Amino acid sequence: MTHRQIEAIPINGFEPGGAADGKPIFEWMNPADLLVDSDYQRDLSERSLKLIRRIVSNWDWKRFKPPVAVWTDVGFEVIDGQCTAIAAATHPDIVEIPVMMVEAAEKQERAAAFIGHNRDRIAVTPAQLHVAAVTAGIEEAKAVDRVARAAGVTLLRHQAAAGHYKPGQTMAIGAVDWMVKQRGEEGAAKVLHVLACSGLAPITSVQMKAADLLLNDPEYAGQMTNETLLNVIRAMGPKGQAEAAIFRAAHPTVPLWKALGITWFQNRRKVRKLEAVQTVDAQRKPSEAEEHPASAVPAAEPAFVPDRILIKAADKAAMVAGGGE
Repeated sequence: MTHRQIEAIPINGFEPGGAADGKPIFEWMNPADLLVDSDYQRDLSERSLKLIRRIVSNWDWKRFKPPVAVWTDVGFEVIDGQCTAIAAATHPDIVEIPVMMVEAAEKQERAAAFIGHNRDRIAVTPAQLHVAAVTAGIEEAKAVDRVARAAGVTLLRHQAAAGHYKPGQTMAIGAVDWMVKQRGEEGAAKVLHVLACSGLAPITSVQMKAADLLLNDPEYAGQMTNETLLNVIRAMGPKGQAEAAIFRAAHPTVPLWKALGITWFQNRRKVRKLEAVQTVDAQRKPSEAEEHPASAVPAAEPAFVPDRILIKAADKAAMVAGGGE
């Protein structure tokens, strides 16, 4: 168990203010007595209604955050927390809720406070939510963790400093979760293991979906082995992403992850030829030069030249007509 002490930070360069003015008080009150000023408050969207339904169906006082309100000439006006207040008013067992009362005599002040409540916050990232979900014992999150460990993938909480990622690291936790749901833990781990061994840094959701396409989709399954895909990714490196972008530019309806998968697939034969040559070289009888390496001249490693992107004649004609080539 690790805890971090709340400590003051240096405040050089700015002056603190306002702490002694208008300290709030808390009142227990009927949520249906609260008002919302539509001049600056947002209307209820479908997303808001989903949130309200979720709060009502999973009511938990440990998750409750008191709405912030102010007394006006027409009644108690909510500055922040209208969804919480509506959920409380909707729940049949909730009669009163604690409300934090503040002072804001002018509408301009109240609108400014509303902006502050919704702007002055740091959103929790999916990666941070995942860590909390694992700690909370949520099975879906634990499955994602198991798959990542089995595949040798590191799930990061934060983006790497200056974008310097190490091979096998990823921020795409949602994509890992998607693969677990689609392929099961074993199937997801096999796909991720190929990417972890390929040297990609970081592993992205686009790369995950592209690899999953080639190894599991009926259209491609059986034509691309894990080993060949690994060698294709290693050999192409960043060129794979660049060629996928070119392919997508020519085929705008194709998502980038599928364009990358097609690009890797189109280059599989070249890598297989290279694998075959390496196998023959490994099996043939050593030459005199190999028996006496000191006098041998090192052979140049065969360069990998990606296949040109294949575009159907009709698509190519359309590109020329549209000025795309």
